[in-house]
Amino acid sequence: MFDKSVRRRRLLAGAGAALLAPSLVRAQDAYPNKPIKFVVPWTPGGATDNISRIVTARMSELLGQQVMIDNKPGGGGTIGTDAIAKAAPDGYTIGLVTVSMFTMAPALYAKLPYDPVKDFSPMAGMSMWPNMLVVHPSLPVKTVPELIALLKANPGKYNMASSGSGTTIHLAGEMFKQMTGTDMVHVPYKGSAGALQDLIAGQTHIMFDNMPSCWPHVQAGKLKALGVTSRERSKAAPNIPAIIEFVPNYVVEVWMGLGGPAGVPQPIIDKLAAAGTKALEAPEVKEKLAALGSDPWPMPPKGLHDRIVSEIAVWAPIVKASGAKVDG
Repeated sequence: MFDKSVRRRRLLAGAGAALLAPSLVRAQDAYPNKPIKFVVPWTPGGATDNISRIVTARMSELLGQQVMIDNKPGGGGTIGTDAIAKAAPDGYTIGLVTVSMFTMAPALYAKLPYDPVKDFSPMAGMSMWPNMLVVHPSLPVKTVPELIALLKANPGKYNMASSGSGTTIHLAGEMFKQMTGTDMVHVPYKGSAGALQDLIAGQTHIMFDNMPSCWPHVQAGKLKALGVTSRERSKAAPNIPAIIEFVPNYVVEVWMGLGGPAGVPQPIIDKLAAAGTKALEAPEVKEKLAALGSDPWPMPPKGLHDRIVSEIAVWAPIVKASGAKVDG
């Protein structure tokens, strides 16, 4: 009797799964049939928010449904990123995957509410830009080698401003210090704007700022640019050398992509990845990104996953050596 009842339940379960499977396939084929929420873990107006709006506007056209920006700031970006991780894996809540929240945060935060590898479905790369090594015009250097020589001759004399401990701006400077054997005093601010203001005023000396925010000040002659942190020179500033030309293996690339929670069905991942990548090919998208000093960064799901894993290993020792920590 027991065996018959077990067999009957298994048959019913199998029949139910067989009936359910076509409906799941139909739902995935019909995707998307309503607006998609795109979570940005910071306030409106910053580089990541602006670039997200440029790319998702084009994605909306390609998908036939609006991709709506949902700003969820707080916790240094962890609140919005965690919201993506805990969303239903149906493709209707996706959001930003960033170098800071996915590869630096694991070493920075004592208690990170999400696992950057296990809790997400990476989908596509979106944009990449370098940080730019800028100095106050009064600093008596014109090149990266001259700056290194000045710092070595005057350990601890010069200040390095950043937008806060553990940010890409801070850690780009820490990497530079480690790889060149130099010493600068770190001066953290609560954001890039305040740090830039004091650098322009001559209150501090050096900064490894995000290029989209400092480049206009360089063009205006308020700051002096010595190098960019990317593997190659920036297309927006081809006359500014890459720091790697003087410091072997020195690379800090600020990148962002899109992803969703773990468990998003592969057909939906494929549709979103295709839309995100196709959006980057639009001339108006390329033009708007270039105006911000940023480049399109097409990257397939596996490539984005592999980038996250590899950079977690790169940043962990740098964060540890810097002493930067965030409680929470």
